[in-house]
Amino acid sequence: MAQDAFEELVEDFAFLEDWEDRYRMVIEEGKAMTPLAEALKVPATKVDGCASQVWLHMTPEGGVMQFEGESDAMIVNGLIALLRKLYNGVALQDVLAIDARAEMGRLGLNDHLSAQRSNGLRAMIDRIREVAARSV
Repeated sequence: MAQDAFEELVEDFAFLEDWEDRYRMVIEEGKAMTPLAEALKVPATKVDGCASQVWLHMTPEGGVMQFEGESDAMIVNGLIALLRKLYNGVALQDVLAIDARAEMGRLGLNDHLSAQRSNGLRAMIDRIREVAARSV
């Protein structure tokens, strides 16, 4: 059910032999994102439950999920980039059907993120699902 961009990421990760290489790839994905406009870094877009500062600006228009985001932590910025590949362009009703934890597990992330990062990832996923549910 994942987007083509996410499937490509899964294939790329499969070629990486160790977690350090995968970790670097996550960071590079985050660096490749366009920074979030300062005007969008407001309390309404801030995600609670993350150890670092995280903002997600979602525009679920036309029945499709679109969002951008940013964090002050490199690895979290990378996680936002991965979530964008998983969710951007997905019909809102399908967003709710995606098992993001299982999809991220395909990248090996479930075993290698700290408890704080895992909690932050869960908080971001919950926010995306909450916005999608309200917008369906």
